[in-house]
Order: sequence, then structure tokens, then C-alpha cells
Amino acid sequence: MKVLLDLQYLNVASTGIKTYMMELAKAARKYPHPDIEWIFTHEPEAQAADKTYKSAHTKVQKLNYHLDYFRWKEFMLPDMVKKHKPDVVICLDFISPAASLPCRRLTVIHDAFFWQMPKNYSKWWRKYFTSLIKKGLKEKTEIVTTSEYSRNSLLEILGDTFPISVVYQAPKGLKAAADPTFLTKNDLKAKGYFLHIGTFDRRKNLPLLVKSYAEFLKQTDSEKKLVLAGGPGESKQMNDLPTVESIIKELELEDKVILPGYITDGEIKALYEGAFGYVFPSENEGFGIPILEAFGFGVPVIHSDQQALMEVSGGAGLAFETGNSDDLTEKMVLLDCETELRSQLIQMGKTRSLDFSAQKFIESFHQIILSPPQ
Repeated sequence: MKVLLDLQYLNVASTGIKTYMMELAKAARKYPHPDIEWIFTHEPEAQAADKTYKSAHTKVQKLNYHLDYFRWKEFMLPDMVKKHKPDVVICLDFISPAASLPCRRLTVIHDAFFWQMPKNYSKWWRKYFTSLIKKGLKEKTEIVTTSEYSRNSLLEILGDTFPISVVYQAPKGLKAAADPTFLTKNDLKAKGYFLHIGTFDRRKNLPLLVKSYAEFLKQTDSEKKLVLAGGPGESKQMNDLPTVESIIKELELEDKVILPGYITDGEIKALYEGAFGYVFPSENEGFGIPILEAFGFGVPVIHSDQQALMEVSGGAGLAFETGNSDDLTEKMVLLDCETELRSQLIQMGKTRSLDFSAQKFIESFHQIILSPPQ
């Protein structure tokens, strides 16, 4: 069976979707199936390294990207289908062609944010993007999503016209050596900081984390710092970085909260290896890769009780009420003073991380591909 994997979006993908695409492509090659022939539209590493549109900031640059993306989905990808004659085409970035295709489609819709959180997106861009998603849901389409929470959310929005399967993804394979100088350069000590890695998207609730951390310092007189690594939100509507910076200044936490911006894999690895605890206060997630990354490094996790995060952590994290600053502070204090609890969370996290692997990730796709169309 021939499967065409659409990897074009890697030229602009970041954070979770980039990890999803890269890890699936790697797993397809590392764990081949005798009945499946994979055809990649692009070489993953080369496409991810393409910077043509990564710095698109002006309206003209953004328009050029959208035109290029539309041309790919509606003309070039269908031409590749005609050329290679696959039995299945997999689109990993929410959208498959509106054009008719003579094969099955597996379209990965990672979450339902565009419908659940409309204020986080430009009105016209959101309308355009959601219309592209729906136009691509046609013929022999099956939807793949990241969690039961996302599946239930999509069923509410899209209905059950197209079958929706859940495939748990694998965390990022951090093969780069840890950068031993990164902690020193940022005046960080091993087990001397709480950590969050990800963009400053509004739904991440990072202003709440900074306020809870400030209260944690008052209650404990701790020397632990807070590291918020990652770039700004993907749009003006979504970007909470200015708010976070303002709160840090207002609370006089400039020497306590570290904002290193975008970081390399080696720096990510160093941060995980040295972290006292990982804090994930998000109000909405489709999955929650950082939870698994932290578990794998033996870092205990505090996370909101948002449904997808509860699903991924499987009880191995310390949950607080979503949006409740006092409850988050309480959990940070608890992790700081209860040594036995921290040890238990570390062990449970390591055990839970074994449920998610690259092999299980690709085998779930194998099962869908080789099963009769639903």
C-alpha cells in the first residue's frame, strides 16, 4: 500500500505541530511496515530548515506565503497524487485539498482552538482557515486527532460525518547533547528553578504562572527561579509576552524570572535536566507534549486540570484548578516542601512516559492505514 505524506508545512511549522510532523516522519522510516510504502512530499530536515517564509512579518510577505500554501494544497499536492498514485494521502496540518482525489485521505486536526477560542485569532484569517479545513473534508476522508478531548471537541463542532480516530503522539527526540554552559550563562542552578517551555500564546496562561510564582516566593522565601523559554505568540491577538514582561516589571521579578527566548535542542535538554519542576498552566491544549518530555527527564509536573492534560498525564502529574492562581501557588509550595511527594511524582512520570513512544505513534497510523475505510 502506497502512502503519500504531506510535509510541506514544515517550512513554517513551530512547536507542537512541527514536533508531530518530524517525529512521524522519523518513525515511518525507523519502524517500516512490510505492507506500507511511504512517499514523502519533502525531505523533513531540509523542509524544516527552509527559512523562506519563517521571517514573514510584513503583509506582503504573509500574503506571498498564503498564496504559496494555497498553490501547494490545491494544485501541487493533487499533481503529486496523480504522479505517485497513492492509496492514502496524509495531511498533517489541518487542511487537505478541496480538489477531488482518487484515494483515501487522513487529515490530522490537532485541536479545536479555531472554533473554541475565536478571540485569539484575526477574524478574517480565522474565517479563511476554517473554511479551508471544511472544504478539504470530502470524499473518503478520515480525521485523526491527538486526544479523546480533542475528538469530543471536534465531534461537537464538525459532527460525525467523517470518522475521527485518536492517535497519541510521541515527544520530541532530543538527540543533541545538553549545553552545559546554558544554565551558567543564565545564573541557574541545578534543581533551582521551575520551568515552562513554549510560545507565549494567550491560552498558555503564563501571566497567571508569574503571579502564582510571585506568591510562592512570598510564602516560602525560596531562592528558586522561574524560566519561561520560548518565543512570542503567533499573532498579535495571541501574544501574551508583553503582558508577562509588564507583570515581571510590576512585581520586581526581573532577576527571578528568566526569559531566554527561542532555544536550541541542546539548551532545552539542559533546562529539563536541571529543572526542579515543570509547570503547565494552559487553559486549553489538544495534547501536551511538554508533560511527556518532562516525565522522560524525571521532572515532576504541575499542570492545570484541563481535560487533555489530565488525559496525557494519566494521574502522574500534580493538577490544579485551571485559572486558579491560589491553587497553583499551593501546588508549587507543596512540591517545594514535600520531598516524598516529589519522588513519587518523578517515578510515576517515568512510568507514564513509557506509554508514549515513536513506535507506538507510527503503529497507530499503520493500523488506521491498513484497516478498511470507515
